[in-house]
Amino acid sequence: MEILLIIRLCCNCTYALLYKPIDRVTRSTLVLHDLLKHTPVDHPDYPLLQDALRISQNFLSSINEDIDPRRTAVTTPKGETRQLVKDGFLVEMAESSRKLRHVFLFTDVLLCAKLKKTSVGKHQQYDCKWYIPLADLVFPSPEESEPSPQVHPFPDHELEDMKMKISALKSEIQKERAGKGQSRAIERLKKKMFENEFLLLLNSPTIPFRIHNRNGKSYLFLLSSDYERSEWREAIQKLQKKDLQAFVLSSVELQVLTGSCFKLRTVHNIPVTSNKDDDEAPGLYGFLHVIVHSAKGFKQSANLYCTLEVDSFGYFVSKAKTRVFRDTTEPQWNEEFEIELEGSQSLRILCYEKCYDKTKVNKDNNEIVDKIMGKGQIQLDPQTVQTKNWHMDVIEMNGIKVEFSMKFTSRDMSLKRTPSKKQTGVFGVKISVVTKRERSKVPYIVRQCVEEVEKRGIEEIGIYRISGVATDIQALKAVFDANNKDVLVMLSDMDINAIAGTLKLYFRELPEPLLTDRLYPAFMEGIALSDPAAKENCMMHLLRTLPDPNLITFLFLLEHLKRVAEKEPINKMSLHNLATVFGPTLLRPSEVESKGHLTSASDIWSHDVMAQVQVLLYYLQHPPISFAELKRNTLYFSTDV
Repeated sequence: MEILLIIRLCCNCTYALLYKPIDRVTRSTLVLHDLLKHTPVDHPDYPLLQDALRISQNFLSSINEDIDPRRTAVTTPKGETRQLVKDGFLVEMAESSRKLRHVFLFTDVLLCAKLKKTSVGKHQQYDCKWYIPLADLVFPSPEESEPSPQVHPFPDHELEDMKMKISALKSEIQKERAGKGQSRAIERLKKKMFENEFLLLLNSPTIPFRIHNRNGKSYLFLLSSDYERSEWREAIQKLQKKDLQAFVLSSVELQVLTGSCFKLRTVHNIPVTSNKDDDEAPGLYGFLHVIVHSAKGFKQSANLYCTLEVDSFGYFVSKAKTRVFRDTTEPQWNEEFEIELEGSQSLRILCYEKCYDKTKVNKDNNEIVDKIMGKGQIQLDPQTVQTKNWHMDVIEMNGIKVEFSMKFTSRDMSLKRTPSKKQTGVFGVKISVVTKRERSKVPYIVRQCVEEVEKRGIEEIGIYRISGVATDIQALKAVFDANNKDVLVMLSDMDINAIAGTLKLYFRELPEPLLTDRLYPAFMEGIALSDPAAKENCMMHLLRTLPDPNLITFLFLLEHLKRVAEKEPINKMSLHNLATVFGPTLLRPSEVESKGHLTSASDIWSHDVMAQVQVLLYYLQHPPISFAELKRNTLYFSTDV
């Protein structure tokens, strides 16, 4: 009896001395998090609360790190200990189709698995699809790798349709919650949203990641980000530096290892927004302005450049690229970019060494493989970036430090059309005023930018989608506004993405959209018509109704965009991609007119934006439209619908 009493007292003491303090810190951390959420940024206690939260989180992280090895270790039947190093969801090309896999990297083996379908109440389990001992795993170099099985990219318009459906479902869920709708209805909407997000996650990745087993079999994953590909490659290569032995797992060993995956996994859910908690931040919608200043820490001179990635709809997308700074250890880019955010929470910067050796071509996507020198990521904290002032920061990566600044502009602020006070320039000036002054049918700026893009940018990957350097765009804007004679020389020397960006900026800053405020409601009604003949009549009549300078410029731009899309196999810009880029720019109403049309700024894929894209896509997919033919046809078609 005394022994039992002593044991009970020891247990109580252990609980009081070990568990209770940690539990108290855990609860305090949650309280601090809630306090910080409801404390104004300018309150004197705000920085003190931030410090307290940081100290608590660091303390809990250090405890988690101490217990992590025991949690992520598995013992095989032979008494060996395997550590789980990394796991995550990847898309595998298997039997000519895309399959979502959960990949587990252990200290000596890479295992590819999928979740088994189980009946209600039963424990979930993984089914092993294949494994490779790390001693047998190799990364084939581009020149060594065999051509991949044909990967058919998912049509862009279908990917964009999925994004639109996801955003529409998000809006419906928010309305249901605001109106205290039934939980069943919300769950039904969330299920639909998950289905669309899952399809988007499965079909959007295009970057190949090939691994090979020395015994002959190769496997191909498709990733959305070069950052992610680099992370997996580096984690595997780090483990391969140890003295590893080749082996074959028996069926029992494989069963034990696969069975342990469910308990050991660190990534529990597919990275889609429908899996997030309701109180999690929705991310930022609008425009992030980033200046990439410089980098240092390189051990030898190289040709260096950076790319910027942000997350969107659960995966990362490359959004901008600096110019190559040649033969240096301390590149000074000082380039500014404007990056559109779609619920984004993170910014990634990757630093590359440019490879000019054309023999080193990746057969999977026919692009030269440049060497990643370093990579880093930061969280986009709304309270830090949503200020009028630039926020300077440094990302450290493999001994390299990249210095950059950023600031955020909400979507409603950045999309305002503000007429220019000076009517002598071209930006912010009505198109009719510019063409009359120039005695031209199409503004000079439009003609020159289009000519330059067609001369040397029509095969540029992501032309009109990849951001140009903001400082270059502003320099071109100033030259065009001043009607400077050096504009042609400047255009020929300027980066092609900056020229494409200048053309987009011109249309974005028109005091009213190219397709006019007056006709905007009619365009919205016309594109919604279900009868093809009625839609054709309405959409052609609307073009005839446009003022001549607007119509001629629109038709000129339309033919240019069609020529760009003809090079889609090279530049990756389809008609739908181009409609997504230019639709809102050419149709979005001016501020006065927009009040009745635009929905909340956070809903980037609002109903109106979707319709704007569809209007331009309709004309892009239409057979050639002639100005003379439109004007000859004087029949009146009513736009009443």
